[in-house]
Amino acid sequence: MGNCGTREESAVAAAHAQVQQLHIFQLPVKSTPSERKHNRSFSDLSDPSTPRVIEDSRNISIYTNVIAFTLFELETITKSFRSDYVLGEGGFGTVYKGYINENVRVGLKSLPVAVKVLNKDGLQGHREWLTEVNFLGQLRHPNLVKLIGYCCEDVHRLLVYEFMFRGSLENHLFRKTAAPLSWATRMMIALGAAKGLAFLHNAERPVIYRDFKTSNILLDSDYTAKLSDFGLAKAGPQGDETHVSTRVMGTYGYAAPEYVMTGRLTARSDVYSFGVVLLELLTGRKSVDKTRPSKEQSLVDWTRPKLNDKKKMLQIIDPRLEDQYSVRAAQKACSLAYYCLSQNPKARPLMSDVVETLEPLQCSSASKGSAHTPILDSLPDYRMHRRFSGNNNMSCRSSPSPKCSPSPITPCRV
Repeated sequence: MGNCGTREESAVAAAHAQVQQLHIFQLPVKSTPSERKHNRSFSDLSDPSTPRVIEDSRNISIYTNVIAFTLFELETITKSFRSDYVLGEGGFGTVYKGYINENVRVGLKSLPVAVKVLNKDGLQGHREWLTEVNFLGQLRHPNLVKLIGYCCEDVHRLLVYEFMFRGSLENHLFRKTAAPLSWATRMMIALGAAKGLAFLHNAERPVIYRDFKTSNILLDSDYTAKLSDFGLAKAGPQGDETHVSTRVMGTYGYAAPEYVMTGRLTARSDVYSFGVVLLELLTGRKSVDKTRPSKEQSLVDWTRPKLNDKKKMLQIIDPRLEDQYSVRAAQKACSLAYYCLSQNPKARPLMSDVVETLEPLQCSSASKGSAHTPILDSLPDYRMHRRFSGNNNMSCRSSPSPKCSPSPITPCRV
């Protein structure tokens, strides 16, 4: 696999000199009844709340369900990282399209892939790469992008993912040349992304995604939503802990206000970010848009007074969705966004509750309603409101709904 013993690994090892043995962060799951480059903080390496995952990339070969590619193999499938193979660029580096098959290595299944190449900009980038390998090397779920493999040779750090045919949700929502997504497709994407977050939060020690936004939600050929880019993911609080204290990192416009102000991170921080993305799906507007009038530049500030007003609620819905939704479905979705965006983190729903709320909307989205359809009930219903506001536990509940129960996580093997 090449020599991975670089000065960067030595620096990582020195930062954790107190660790006497290799710590592998396993993710047991609870049993169930059935502007991108500039958005990240530069350093969170000395943060004591960073999970004790594999600290040295020389040991990541224990993840037997991912492939250790050579640099030559990845150069081959991307035609030496040719510019016409570029899929996009982000905070991590450049992403290229490739294709693996038996010509690359005997026994490989023919598969289109996305190859992400780390910017060689120091220790922080290496740590984000290592974080992604640690989490996605263990996590498997239909709504998380699948890590196929990685490469670690000298100073080179690369990740190989399954290829997501339709690209990012951000492009489909905000590119002027893109056809508008239908109401039914938007609700399906919202549900898929919610299931991905619920799966992360329902681990015995919750995983906090920390960078939930439209550009990190990728879509396959059937518009199934999958969460990508786990470079900022964080192991959540455990035991009597109520939060994780960490350097503020993430994306302006999506990060929860209490996290930005205090650095205290909880699973409810992800719920706030989900509320922002749900608003973007409902309105077709960006979370922050400096081209709009001053009062409308912040999507949350512009919509918040309308989300809890039955008369104004429908005014925010993307006008391109006319006659594609029922008033009842639109109201339920708006009310869900309102609770997710609560200034009080404890009043926000659990992601498992969000999944339960969105699932009925998959049916109602098929029934079109006139703008004159009467309001059917107060939304969300009393049972849900009571659950949202009465639950002060900041961790995930012990018995999540079977509708969002996570699949077993492949354990680390030593």
